[in-house]
Amino acid sequence: MLRNLLALRQIGQRTISTTSRRHLQNKVPEKQKLFQEDDGIPLYLKGGIADVLLYRATMVLGVGGTAYALYQLAVAAFPKKQE
Repeated sequence: MLRNLLALRQIGQRTISTTSRRHLQNKVPEKQKLFQEDDGIPLYLKGGIADVLLYRATMVLGVGGTAYALYQLAVAAFPKKQE
């Protein structure tokens, strides 16, 4: 049992000590310049085409959902007459 624990400990140490570290460039200053620039574009659209598409999809779903909810309320408010 002790042998199994020691083997497990070695495996744990080996995986932690052999991981490679990625050296990434710090892009925060570039993003700060982009988002702090006063160019008349709303902040939520400064991220590029993906932000524009997400914004428009959100607006379409929001307006469409509201219209559908109002339609269902109207249908529920005026039920059909039974014969």
